[in-house]
Amino acid sequence: MAHTPLPRLALTGLVLCLAMAGCSPSGDGGIETGFRKEAGMKADTGDFGNATMNNHQIMTGEKQYVYDLSQRFASEVPTTVTFAFNSSALDATAMTVLRAQAGWIRQFPEVRFRVYGHTDAVGSNAYNKRLGMARAQAVVSYLASQGISSARLEAVVSYGETQPLIVTEGRERRNRRTVTEVSGFVASHPTVLEGKYAAVIYREYVNSAAPSSTLGQGSAGTGG
Repeated sequence: MAHTPLPRLALTGLVLCLAMAGCSPSGDGGIETGFRKEAGMKADTGDFGNATMNNHQIMTGEKQYVYDLSQRFASEVPTTVTFAFNSSALDATAMTVLRAQAGWIRQFPEVRFRVYGHTDAVGSNAYNKRLGMARAQAVVSYLASQGISSARLEAVVSYGETQPLIVTEGRERRNRRTVTEVSGFVASHPTVLEGKYAAVIYREYVNSAAPSSTLGQGSAGTGG
């Protein structure tokens, strides 16, 4: 059976319709988004730099060395201090722990650290995030007073009440804490520039560093 060819006008209209559909700025990946934008824009969702950095850290071994150093730090000094209810003040026990941390950190001028602040579940999440950050900043300030360069210390994240050690809606001192962690290496340090990460990790540390101590238990108050 013979096919009747489409009239020229109908054929032209069909082509125009298909072209408009393909070129519509619908943002769904059509010709418009691929043709009129810069090459590679669609592929780069904003995380390309992070992926590149991650690949570099894996290939150089830096990522594994950061993990190894974190494990060593956690095994040799206490990484956590706790706080009174609704307070960011450091008590005597906290200062003892932080002096031990500072003694360890001073042996590794190539290494950067982060301090994470936490609260218990009492109070609003917004208030507790601010309180957690205040606790992290108090720790950073104290470590800086012990001779640690503030350029190597970050109080950048507060988890507020979202990561409790003890799951409870009530007051719990163990949840009102900061945690100090190794976050990476100082990129401009000569040892790091030469890629001597292993030498950093296995360097001898001060034998007189303060040993781990049992943290004090809770005290009454009015905040998280």
